[in-house]
Amino acid sequence: MNSSLREALPPLSITLAPTGMVPTYSMSATVPLTPDEIIRDVLACAEIGVSAVHLHARDENLRPTLAKEIYARIIEGIREERPDLVLCVSCSGRCSMTLEQRLDVLNLQGDAKPDMASLTLASMNFSHDASLNTVETVKKLAGTMRERNIRAELEIFDLGMINVMHVLIRHELLSPPYYANLLFGNIASAQPSLLEIGTMIARLPEQTHYNLVGLGEAQMVLAAIGAVSAPGVRVGLEDNLWLAAGRRKRATNMQMVEKAHALSAIIGREIMTPAQLRSKLDL
Repeated sequence: MNSSLREALPPLSITLAPTGMVPTYSMSATVPLTPDEIIRDVLACAEIGVSAVHLHARDENLRPTLAKEIYARIIEGIREERPDLVLCVSCSGRCSMTLEQRLDVLNLQGDAKPDMASLTLASMNFSHDASLNTVETVKKLAGTMRERNIRAELEIFDLGMINVMHVLIRHELLSPPYYANLLFGNIASAQPSLLEIGTMIARLPEQTHYNLVGLGEAQMVLAAIGAVSAPGVRVGLEDNLWLAAGRRKRATNMQMVEKAHALSAIIGREIMTPAQLRSKLDL
């Protein structure tokens, strides 16, 4: 690559999504589900180099939970070793979570308080369930995040959600700089084509730091596109359990982060440190 072009590219942020609400041990033995396993994977990936972590939690029966006590164990365990990492918790509308349950984690204080919290901007279908997010629910979550000084991590799956983002800005429920995940490949939302990717990016407001995120086999396709052109990418077992197309070998979170580094290295692009991301987002 031409040296002037390489120097013009800012550092690439890598967000790790180590687990989610869907993966189970029966799907992949490498997915971390307990707090200790999640902490272990996050710290190992931090050694390789990530800027932020998008966290989900499971209860003692390994079912998805939004309980702040379990999130506190995970956050404090990570920060004991890596207080610099930018940590985001989930306020997901999947698995029939009530608004009260979704607000619970935003009450964490002190060393357990998250830097960011996820905010899905509208209701949508997945292959086997749905994420329910009425406009009023989204406004309540956004307002609470603003009151608690927790930056919203905007989960955007289609153009309509970007319209909701603009509405929240007009209602002063979001303030810049904004942080967003643009997710592609879900059955009922935007697909990983250059036309849809470009259209979504074009509708984002100024001062938006966005990650390109591919679901399933689209993960590394979007990571490659992001490494060349986007502020950031997201990788991890929440979005894809397989190391390569064809589903022949299950991946680890560490392998996913290593692949993101390799893609960035091809064009000589540096990886954004957590401190650089904190500065960029005014955390």
